[in-house]
Amino acid sequence: MKLRKKFLLPGLILLTAVLIGAPGFSADISRSITGGEKRAEAEGPAGDTVDEVIREPVGDGGPQKSQRGISTDPAKAADSKSGEPGADAEQFRKDTSEQSEVHRTTPPAVVGAEADKEKNGAVQPMHPSDDQTQEIVEPKPDDKIDPQVPTALTPGETVIEKDISVPLAAEPPVSEQSEPKKVPEIEPLYVKALNKIAAGHNDSNPIWSPSGQMIAYERSMGDKREIIVSHQDGSVVQKIYCRLPDGDGDMDFFFPGIVEDISYNSGITWSPDESSLVFMSNGGSGNYDLYLLPALGDEKTIRLTEHTEKDSHPHWNPLGDRLVFVSGRTGKAEIFIMDLKSRKAFSLTSGKKTYLYPRWSPDGKKIVMIYGSNENHDVYLIEDIARPTATLKALTSWEYDDLGPVWSPDGNKIAFYSNYNLENNPKVWSIVVIAANGSSPDKGQGLVEKIVARNVIPDIERGPAWMPDSKRIVYVKNDEQAYNPLYIVNVEEGTDLTLKTDTKMNHDVVSSKDGTLAFRAQTEQWDHIYIARLKE
Repeated sequence: MKLRKKFLLPGLILLTAVLIGAPGFSADISRSITGGEKRAEAEGPAGDTVDEVIREPVGDGGPQKSQRGISTDPAKAADSKSGEPGADAEQFRKDTSEQSEVHRTTPPAVVGAEADKEKNGAVQPMHPSDDQTQEIVEPKPDDKIDPQVPTALTPGETVIEKDISVPLAAEPPVSEQSEPKKVPEIEPLYVKALNKIAAGHNDSNPIWSPSGQMIAYERSMGDKREIIVSHQDGSVVQKIYCRLPDGDGDMDFFFPGIVEDISYNSGITWSPDESSLVFMSNGGSGNYDLYLLPALGDEKTIRLTEHTEKDSHPHWNPLGDRLVFVSGRTGKAEIFIMDLKSRKAFSLTSGKKTYLYPRWSPDGKKIVMIYGSNENHDVYLIEDIARPTATLKALTSWEYDDLGPVWSPDGNKIAFYSNYNLENNPKVWSIVVIAANGSSPDKGQGLVEKIVARNVIPDIERGPAWMPDSKRIVYVKNDEQAYNPLYIVNVEEGTDLTLKTDTKMNHDVVSSKDGTLAFRAQTEQWDHIYIARLKE
């Protein structure tokens, strides 16, 4: 029996490369991470040379991110996170029923230079899933065994292909009389919509200010996207919708519908004192750069980058003096640091493949990111930004895609998504938690044992949502029957409980400093931001 592996994110890197201008890459890439969400939505950066990171608005809906995963093909997702309502529930059920086919062999649609590449090497299940039972029939002495039919592996037997060796775990006995277990629920103190429910727009990608007193999120209306900053009670602090005027590096603010140029603004990062924002915008000009809003309430922004290639994925360091970001100015996606006082930027990396999604450590001394090709990404760490080349190390090194690494608030752990899964389905994702000091195994069974949650819907823009205690992670379960509920897993105790929110099609969950949750959910076919507070 061979290990089979399909890597579902070929477009993540390729789309970035084209929009950045890297030669030999195609921007027309379709990527589907999971089959468990009802509808798609517009999205900003994503990708593998900055095309995966930056997606040009196309059609009626602009760049899209699906609750089923991430799609970097705007044309296929243009009817969702735009000014149009999402697909209906029947389509969602159809999509997710296809997801449940474990032995599915049809690869996702991929267009471009890398379209024909596939890899084999998925790992066999370690035990049957909770909703499956397996009847084991022992052969009788007089039974004939067809030599052409492969026999099942026994517990402890190892399957090896391409230098991967992961032993199969023994399967626990399944009682014929057992009934499906009822998943325990966490009753929140409250769940409420941040704003009045209204049609005509879709809200996504919430991000709390450092203190948790304000929240910024993105609102899509057709091909246009604005940034809204509000208080916890929903009162609006500021709207950011701007385009570049002629002959000026600063951006002017406009109300949607007044100007003809399409402005796409996303990828928000807060300053540590939460007085300022940095975000990515095309300014209506088609070129993506980074912009600084010096202070909330200002009517002008400052253009931080002006390179002809795309810049994206900004993350403000905890000390407040530097930004880390991704740029395609070298021909592929590399990690850069900018000194905000001088506005000078320099490269931290130089690799044959691409670097994406950099994140500062809580102490501001280290940076975690992913590195790889369109078929495979691993988690990498720069331990000392003063010596980036000498201290660059791989935290994972296997043939599965690892995405969205995020530090725990105490800086001791790193959580990320991986498409290693028990079902051998490349569209099924898990959350893995490893030690931030590099002491955890980087592959094989040792890394498999670091999985804390399975069958999740990934949000690679923000990564897994740590709670402030550095013990719990909130995530979206890929459960079509329950319309993707929220779960909370305790990585130390091993408990995995559903959070009762009574919302559907959840995604983009984040936690504030005090543990208040914000997430996107669908109501009346439009996406809205919801707030949830747990009981003490």
